Amino acid sequence: MNVVVLAGGLSPERDVSLSSGCMVANALIGNGHNVLLADVYMGLPSAGSFSDARKLYGKDSYAYKVPEREPDLAAVKAERGSGGSGNGGSGGGALVGEGILPVCMDADITFIGLHGSIGENGQLQALFDVYGIKYTGTSYGGSYIAMDKPLAKELMRAHGLPTPDWAVIGTDAAGCEAALESIGLPCVIKPCGCGSSIGVSIVDSRDDMEAAFKYAGMYESRIMAERKVAGREFSVGVLGGAALPPIEIIPRAGFFDYKNKYQDGATQEICPVGDLPPEADAAMRRAALRVHDILRLGDYSRMDVILDAGGGLHCLETNTLPGMTPTSLLPKEAAAAGIPYNELCERIVTLALERYGAANG
Repeated sequence: MNVVVLAGGLSPERDVSLSSGCMVANALIGNGHNVLLADVYMGLPSAGSFSDARKLYGKDSYAYKVPEREPDLAAVKAERGSGGSGNGGSGGGALVGEGILPVCMDADITFIGLHGSIGENGQLQALFDVYGIKYTGTSYGGSYIAMDKPLAKELMRAHGLPTPDWAVIGTDAAGCEAALESIGLPCVIKPCGCGSSIGVSIVDSRDDMEAAFKYAGMYESRIMAERKVAGREFSVGVLGGAALPPIEIIPRAGFFDYKNKYQDGATQEICPVGDLPPEADAAMRRAALRVHDILRLGDYSRMDVILDAGGGLHCLETNTLPGMTPTSLLPKEAAAAGIPYNELCERIVTLALERYGAANG
């Protein structure tokens, strides 16, 4: 089977995506497929077909290590605009690089390994639907809903699912005061549409509020303040309509921020969780499946949850394109369910093809 794995992109989560894409591409190569890893932003210049692109850009294996800090997107745009590997020195305006669409149209399936930006907000999925490109994951509608954190929380609460109180506020001084008045301290300040803990701060005192808003405002003008819930942090994956075992997340220092998510040894991740009461395990799995359905998600997803000291469940947010890096949570959950990494990638591809087969049947 001819498979394009799309990664990278002009997104704060670009580096995470490139690491995920390398892992997925290597797994699918190991499964016997013809695979091409492509950076959706940098494009595939001079490649009019899948076979052309593989000859020009294909490798036998791929590798990429996530740096400790978020990428410099201005430098990424300058690199593509230089004409070395982009749209002919265009300056990096288009989010989908030269050659990506025809190569994906020529492939049997496109594995979307993007995180954030057009990969998760539904734009790329809508574009692919227009061009008849088959892809893995969630449709444009579900992608958009889940990526908009306040909208997703509104839907969760409307369906009776517990989620911490929140408010959408501006990035100025008035926004800081509004957050303190409506949400109080401690709280979590985050952009409304980023993942991988990009732009996220935990605020324990009034003195920290301005810096938190400035950090979140680097990525978006819409900022969400969310009440911080103390407790144990878990993540629960959904694959093919079934919930995977919950995984507990215990950062060795601070909270589960960008560095702690993607640097080896920065976080202890336990799956299966030996001391988790069966009723809590079952409640988390039910909630993950319910949120998956409410937000109209597709082949797989991953929901973040807090379990407070009294056993109360608090749904935070859901990721439609969970990380597939060496330190990512979904592959570890799948492994605990007896699904090794290569099989997980194969299942995601198979679920997508079955979905298209059903639609065409």
